Amino acid sequence: MTEGNFVDYVKMYVCSGNGGKGSVHLHREKYITKGGPDGGDGGRGGHVIVRGKANLWTLLHLKFKRHTRAGHGEHGSSGRSSGADGEDVYIDVPLGTVIRDTETNQILFEITEDGEERILAEGGKGGLGNWHFKSSTNQTPRYAQPGIPLEEKYVTMELKVLADVGLVGFPNAGKSTLLSVITSAKPKIADYEFTTLKPNLGIVKYRDFQTFVMADIPGIIEGAAEGKGLGHYFLRHIERNSILLFLIPADAKDIKKQYDILLDELRRYNPEMLDKERIIAISKSDLLDDELQAELKKELDNELPIPYLFISSVAQKGIKELKDLLWKMLNN
Repeated sequence: MTEGNFVDYVKMYVCSGNGGKGSVHLHREKYITKGGPDGGDGGRGGHVIVRGKANLWTLLHLKFKRHTRAGHGEHGSSGRSSGADGEDVYIDVPLGTVIRDTETNQILFEITEDGEERILAEGGKGGLGNWHFKSSTNQTPRYAQPGIPLEEKYVTMELKVLADVGLVGFPNAGKSTLLSVITSAKPKIADYEFTTLKPNLGIVKYRDFQTFVMADIPGIIEGAAEGKGLGHYFLRHIERNSILLFLIPADAKDIKKQYDILLDELRRYNPEMLDKERIIAISKSDLLDDELQAELKKELDNELPIPYLFISSVAQKGIKELKDLLWKMLNN
């Protein structure tokens, strides 16, 4: 999927259908001059329903479909005939989509399972026909219920990528290169900051045909929690990852300090992110000779509070060990 085809934020107007009116009808037939009330009920208005689809990865298909309307219920008729229900309209979304009320910013619901269906705008109930209102004291009621009106609202759909492992790091730390090596994904790779502007997903093949999903998130900069750089645009994608893989280049001036800055940005955006399992990969370690790596390892053993390992995407160094460690953490 090309970068321009990844859409993770869409605003829409949705409108359900009106309920049909109940019928006011008195039965008339040859030789039956006073057959009594027989007006049928109105049909239900159509719902607007959001449905989860596991084979969707983006909201691209909704980008230019900003208005969605369901069908109106038909009116009741004679002979106690009910009107037809209005046609329901389905909006298919990828798993991990959050639906908010645009005006209040309140979260209405989240779609996280394949085939999950939630009513976004409920169709109006059809009105009752006049035969419901007959009684011993009112045998020919000449009134019926109107249908309940439609429901309309403006909603915002946000996709938070569902992945097992999320790559976290500063711009140009080698995240896209790692994703291209460890999966079949083909992200854009270049030697300037913010090459990645949209999340990239890749499937990591493990032993015995087992797989897990890895997400390359655009680089974090200091102040991202306040909206600097790409700010909240990509931080929300990290919320759904099971494991956070911090990628810090071996030529960084202070590896521990970089890790602390990244962790602090996550904490300020959403403190719950610190509950996730974390691991550090020291990338571009092909720049280090054995002596330098041993010296750095001794230093990091005392400084880093979580597991770490040295990798090089270009030299394919430590990639197998990284897969093993990630798989072990995911299955614990």
